[in-house]
Amino acid sequence: MTVQLRRTQFRVLTRDELDAWRAIPAAVASDVQNRAMSMAGGIQALRPEWRICGQARTVAPTPGDNACVHLACSIALPGEVVVVAAGGNTDVAMLGEMIARQSILRGLGGLVVDGAVRDVGAIRSFDLPVFARGAVPRGPHKEYGGVVDVPVSMGGVAVRPGDLILGDDDGVTVVPLDRIDDLLPLAKAHLTKETAWVEALESGRTLVEVFGVAEPELID
Repeated sequence: MTVQLRRTQFRVLTRDELDAWRAIPAAVASDVQNRAMSMAGGIQALRPEWRICGQARTVAPTPGDNACVHLACSIALPGEVVVVAAGGNTDVAMLGEMIARQSILRGLGGLVVDGAVRDVGAIRSFDLPVFARGAVPRGPHKEYGGVVDVPVSMGGVAVRPGDLILGDDDGVTVVPLDRIDDLLPLAKAHLTKETAWVEALESGRTLVEVFGVAEPELID
């Protein structure tokens, strides 16, 4: 079975747009989307403090086969993030040291796998953020195909080519490309509110007072 590459075109975000989003935590990006669009909690950085901010190139592999991962990581442009919709399977590694090394040399912005990876010791020593559900020694096949650049489901969240991927110590949030312009001002405003909350706490107020929630009803 051959690997299929879907013809796709999406708006490429400018450096200024990406720099603005780099200041937005994944949690805040989820908060301003009605506390949604965050991938399942099992998808985490292999090394603490790794951050991702880049546009998605999507991979829908045949289960247990990473031929299309090789293709995606060979054609993705600098700064782009390859996301692999492996269906949460942690019994087969979808990528390892060699794909990570090539991704560094090509200047990719990161790798996100809804499944497992391997060669974790080597990957952790690289300057390339990799997020995954876990690690396993068992490697994949390379002969059954898959599709690159199609809408996929990653940890319960829809991802389309060009969507913005934000990853940090909390996990991964997806910002749909067609909502980028609307959500950035909301995210900045949310950060301003958080600063005000911290100042209120430091002045001696409680979270109940700050948020106006959980006020007790006295009962006998």
